[in-house]
Amino acid sequence: MSKFAMFGKLTAYPGKREELARMMLESDETLTGMEGCISYIIHASEENEDDLWITELWVDKEAHAASLQNEAVRALIGRCRPLIADFGGIKVRPLGGKGF
Repeated sequence: MSKFAMFGKLTAYPGKREELARMMLESDETLTGMEGCISYIIHASEENEDDLWITELWVDKEAHAASLQNEAVRALIGRCRPLIADFGGIKVRPLGGKGF
């Protein structure tokens, strides 16, 4: 079983990044105790005042997919959508390192 990771990027509408970040940080409570989530960290870009970056590490791809079916996660995504101008990201395969 290999771990699953993503680097996600959310671009908020101008002036909405802090509000979006606060909402996204609610995911800490939502993901606490969620089976399969190893790490979920939200970062504010220092280069673009509208961008947030999210790093996620899951025990496997299936755990990540299951999280997207969770009612609390789906509700949080729905609340955040009106603040998001654009989104993207990449899926990666972690190889190791400190904290892995």
